[in-house]
Amino acid sequence: MLKIQDIFDVEKPGEDLESLFRGAFPWEILATLDDFVKAIKDERKGQVHPSAILEGTIYIHETAEIGPHVYIEGPAWIGPKAKVKHGAYLRGGVVLAESAEVGAKTEVKRSVFMKKAKAAHLNYVGDSVLGNDVNLGAGVKLANFKTFGTNITIEGQETGLRKLGALIGDGCSIGCNAVTTPGTIIGKNTIAYNCVVLKGVVPANSIVKLRQNLEITERT
Repeated sequence: MLKIQDIFDVEKPGEDLESLFRGAFPWEILATLDDFVKAIKDERKGQVHPSAILEGTIYIHETAEIGPHVYIEGPAWIGPKAKVKHGAYLRGGVVLAESAEVGAKTEVKRSVFMKKAKAAHLNYVGDSVLGNDVNLGAGVKLANFKTFGTNITIEGQETGLRKLGALIGDGCSIGCNAVTTPGTIIGKNTIAYNCVVLKGVVPANSIVKLRQNLEITERT
């Protein structure tokens, strides 16, 4: 089974976040996230639009930007040069490392964005970890809850979690309107084309394509 260091460069996010990566398996980052956000001190230094709503304990670095009509339910940690754009919703314990970006109308729940990770347009990111330089195309959804609510296993290994989204390795790019099923792990530098459904463990340095057979007939 892949370990944290197999899919993430844990030094890139910086010393402030190193405690997040003390576990063995990638999904254990969520447990350390819970501990991390409990220790956050309320400190709001960045550029915050007057229409943004901030509740609970929130750290905002002086170079971070919070856009109009953003809603953040702390605890949350918004790092250097991170951006949260128009209408985004953050809740349940969120960490954004340096230059991470949460875009318009995107919802993020109990998740970590590593350095330069981006979910820029109409995304749902739940109980997930986005590695360094990960990019989610418009409309990508990271599902975090199985239909019947059972615990999530990955390649037969029990995670002990009922809610687990995706663990996306450094340098991955996920195309528009793709969906990951609960507990998906994607190896480093993988590209997934638009509209694919990803599940299980996807190897590093892969390209995942959706093949469709389209029939076009004359309209009568």
